[in-house]
Amino acid sequence: MNISVGEIIPIRQERLHNWQYTPLGDARGYIKPHSLKELWFHTGTKCNLACDFCLEGSSPSDKRLLTPKFEEVKPFIDEALTMGVEQFSFTGGEPFLAKDIVKILDYASQFKPCLVLTNGTEPLVKRMDALLALQAKGQHPVSFRVSIDSPDQATHDAGRGEGNFVKAFEGMQLLHEHGFHVSLARHMAKGEDTATVEAQYHELFAQYKLPEDMTMVAFPDFLAPGSIADVPHITTTCMTKYQTEQQRENYMCANSKMIIKKGNQMQVYACTLVDDDEDYFLATSLAASMKQIINLKHHRCYSCFALGASCSEM
Repeated sequence: MNISVGEIIPIRQERLHNWQYTPLGDARGYIKPHSLKELWFHTGTKCNLACDFCLEGSSPSDKRLLTPKFEEVKPFIDEALTMGVEQFSFTGGEPFLAKDIVKILDYASQFKPCLVLTNGTEPLVKRMDALLALQAKGQHPVSFRVSIDSPDQATHDAGRGEGNFVKAFEGMQLLHEHGFHVSLARHMAKGEDTATVEAQYHELFAQYKLPEDMTMVAFPDFLAPGSIADVPHITTTCMTKYQTEQQRENYMCANSKMIIKKGNQMQVYACTLVDDDEDYFLATSLAASMKQIINLKHHRCYSCFALGASCSEM
């Protein structure tokens, strides 16, 4: 469907056109999936915190994405294992509010390592005994990434609530003391002095007796769900002119997928950052989803293109 600039597009075709073409009519950049190395599960947008900057819009009462049960997750774990998956990862919301999260981790870690993204506060601490019992089984490791938005306590607590900076560090310290691998997610400010910011985090690592070489994953502001950001559109020319084949193969949508629960249906989405756009609903099975080309339409795709942003630690 070739449509010139200024041509009127029938409403029924507009969505397809926007998926395939930029506003100037250029073919959008895209990624062809090549493998399933990492499978993500969204545990729902319910969270004990209500951060105004949350890319998922999570809060204690949010139901945009629902919490899946073990019986709903298990078939996707089983299917992924037939496709060579190397890791299972879990995000939210706050995963430790999910009733079946430990049961899910118990099953998944029989086969592959697992990573859980958490805010590190009360919901995690309340599950520590269950996590230690799981750890004692000697299955594949379960690791944790805790969100510490800023090395400045006041800045972190301004977004997440008073006292949550210390709670998150104490949660991370508790995990480390019990032998769990921990990493940290932080915000990346525009124009920041990255070396200075990282040095401030390392001072905190020493204070809380955390590993000096702990992995830090930095993210730009992804904005709230449904936001429209003023970023350049990615064309097929952009992808071939500015990126190598290896770079394209490293995009999350090239080697991972995310499972969400929307209404009563479990759905496969292209990656962890685009569940607010139904154009990225690919299929209801992993095998079918791997046949879909991923067009880089979402404004968060630009962070992957320009900054190499990735939720993965693989």
